Amino acid sequence: MQDEHNLEEKVLSQSAEMMVSQALDEVEKIDINVQTDLFKILQGQADGVSFAGEGLVIQEDIRIQEIKLQTDSIAVNPFSALFGQIELNEAVNATARIVLTEVDMNRALASDYVSSQMQNFDFDVDGEIVSFEPQKIQVFLPGEGKIECRGRLLLKEKGNTRPLAYTAVLRPRTHSQPAMLESFNCTEGEGVSIELVTALMQKAKELMNLPSLKWEDMAFKIKDIKVEKGSLTLLVETQVKQIPSSITELSL
Repeated sequence: MQDEHNLEEKVLSQSAEMMVSQALDEVEKIDINVQTDLFKILQGQADGVSFAGEGLVIQEDIRIQEIKLQTDSIAVNPFSALFGQIELNEAVNATARIVLTEVDMNRALASDYVSSQMQNFDFDVDGEIVSFEPQKIQVFLPGEGKIECRGRLLLKEKGNTRPLAYTAVLRPRTHSQPAMLESFNCTEGEGVSIELVTALMQKAKELMNLPSLKWEDMAFKIKDIKVEKGSLTLLVETQVKQIPSSITELSL
């Protein structure tokens, strides 16, 4: 009986791997394990789904070095599951470990897709609206838990627009310490006022203290961030309303 269960899991898992591989631009390694058997599938149930991948490329320029994801028990559409397509009937919780390299992060930041998603940021500074328009950003991971950002933006205030270049060094929030800004320097332009820096820090604090972030059919919470020389690792808890099948959805 156990051999039959293993065969059913293997067939379903291989079908799911083929479907996901076809949705990716590139993939070095992928392993999907649908933890179930035929009897449970006919009842619309599965013990869980695990997903592990390396070198996943989506949207042409967005690459993930490594991802591991495990769901808890799920309720699925039994007819789609028989063909290796996992469609959820109820939301499911999952945990994920995602590794990004410095090279891949900068490749993504320079991509047309990420550029199109960048929005202007508006801040209330003593009753006046000041706007940042991102132009370019690069990330460096020197180690010791630090992230260095170098960027250019357009600053719009008091009816004037002027360019500004900056470097910033920060330590992201982890399970044991709050986020820390070690330095912020203007390398081009006339600099910024103390009032604007204060408003910027307050906005960043609000974003970092959000209980969870939502993106389409997924809500996720970053539990921990580990920054090493050349790479960044995220530990994430997610609630998934639907297993992503499109290229964009698969990236999270």
